[in-house]
Amino acid sequence: MNLLRKASVAAAVTVAVAVMECAFGGAALAGNAGPPSTPWTVEVDRVNAGTLNLAPEFEVAIYENLMQELPKTRRFSAVLRTGDVHASEAPRLVILKTNVESYTPGSETKRAVTTVAGATKLKVRVQLCTREGQVLFERVVEGNVRFFGGNLRATENLARAVAKAIEQSALPNSEPPPHA
Repeated sequence: MNLLRKASVAAAVTVAVAVMECAFGGAALAGNAGPPSTPWTVEVDRVNAGTLNLAPEFEVAIYENLMQELPKTRRFSAVLRTGDVHASEAPRLVILKTNVESYTPGSETKRAVTTVAGATKLKVRVQLCTREGQVLFERVVEGNVRFFGGNLRATENLARAVAKAIEQSALPNSEPPPHA
């Protein structure tokens, strides 16, 4: 009889945890009181390489990897591409700007032969800005591939680092000013 009661309590706790995760997106389990505020929508702007001689495939790979990694943060209600018509409808829109600050092309061959040469390195400045240009978040993030893998793998590592930095950031919860 005691074993049956323990099983019932365990099942009730499991159901309660599942309900709380669905209702509060896991916030209740993390120690936050109440449901989260209305999440932000992010529009990912094109990657700006500035005057650097960055190959077009790196720009595209950074952008596409950001589009894959940002939803995993669960910080945004939607992740939109530049020019998406739904961006104008979003009440809490932030724009992710990615400016490449440095790029060191690597060599897959050198990485295969030695562990001290051939690294591909990227350093970018990312900003989350409101429609009005107010910067809510800014960070310099690096991505690289040092040992094994293709040169474009640096863009995957970079996107994961950007997503992690945003995930750990404290975006303001107050409503942004209405847009015109």
